[in-house]
Amino acid sequence: MKILITGSNGLLGQKLVKQLLNKNISFLASSKGENRNPQCPNTHYVQMDITNLSQVSAIFQEYLPSAVIHTAAITNVDYCESNISECKEVNVAATNILFHAAQSINAQLIALSTDFVFDGVRGNYKETDAPNPLSVYAKSKLAAEQLLQVSNYKNWAIVRTIIVFGEGYNLSRSNIVLWAKEALASGKELNIIDDQFRAPTWADDLAWACIRIAMMKKKGMFHISGPETFSIYDLVLRVAKSCGLETESLNKTTSESLNQAAKRPPKTGFDLTKARKEIGYNPMSFEESLKLLF
Repeated sequence: MKILITGSNGLLGQKLVKQLLNKNISFLASSKGENRNPQCPNTHYVQMDITNLSQVSAIFQEYLPSAVIHTAAITNVDYCESNISECKEVNVAATNILFHAAQSINAQLIALSTDFVFDGVRGNYKETDAPNPLSVYAKSKLAAEQLLQVSNYKNWAIVRTIIVFGEGYNLSRSNIVLWAKEALASGKELNIIDDQFRAPTWADDLAWACIRIAMMKKKGMFHISGPETFSIYDLVLRVAKSCGLETESLNKTTSESLNQAAKRPPKTGFDLTKARKEIGYNPMSFEESLKLLF
């Protein structure tokens, strides 16, 4: 087993590197820039621009991975709304490049996707539920999924996930859990939405699931998230409780008041039945993961 990681400087990428090292599984980590993860040996790292066809092809032909875990993407939902062409190039066209490169060497492509492909009317989504994306970002991720789904090449898996959190090195973006702790500790007044519901995902659990899918050579769609869906306001309250921080500065507000560029689904969350049954996925509770994080 040889695994190629895209987006290895990101939070999920770093967790994949750590677990693959611990499992003594051969891997090659890649990101567009230099290696920012001190835990990733430079001998296991290569710079790769996933939008560059010739560069991707050369690296695939040289390393010959048996599986590719594709985590790289533009995930800033509001940025995508005003940078449509860049969003499509990175989230859709690059996925197509990677998929064809994987096909050329008969490798499995495991592509990360998002709960945002759903409109959030119902929540607790199964893999078989019909998507209805609301934003440019969500539409780009669904388009990437469909590239795989309509292909005659079936050696792929799609892993949809929700609000990935955890701690990493030199990350370009924070995540809501780390932000919540820092914001609460500042004592400043916080207006937190209570009309969006998510199932936050411990990055270590997500990395485990991706590696498990690769090792078992599983194909098709998998929903991987935390086991419980609750509001963003409740998330911040739980972080406060876990860290022993005061909550007097917290106020409830609505999504409409934020005036965000991109529309978000009000309620997502996943039915994890398939993941539990087929790969033995057993995610930590939010409180359990917070104890490890803080």
